[in-house]
Amino acid sequence: MDLNNKKILEEANAAITRGEYEGFLTFCTEDTEWNFVGEQVLRGKEAVRQYMAATYQEPPKFMVEHLIAEGDFVTAVGKIALKDAAGKLTNYRYCDVWRFRDGKMAELNAFVIEAE
Repeated sequence: MDLNNKKILEEANAAITRGEYEGFLTFCTEDTEWNFVGEQVLRGKEAVRQYMAATYQEPPKFMVEHLIAEGDFVTAVGKIALKDAAGKLTNYRYCDVWRFRDGKMAELNAFVIEAE
């Protein structure tokens, strides 16, 4: 199961980089919950859809440095660059801990900080 979950996350991330946000959402459970630690919690696909529409003015550019799977969890560590509504590019470092349920992404704990 570990390798399958890693592959699912890789395919989901590839959809995001192509700007296929609805395609990405097919990899999530209906009740998916995203916790941006210290910031906000998104509950359900619709909340994630709205977040992506507001946050991803352009598809994000990211580089996964480490992808670690064990049981129902996959942890991704890397860098991500996002443009805001004004077109300013900001670089971040992140650690995402995904929990999978029945082959779909059910929960995310995201630790994201702005890179210098």
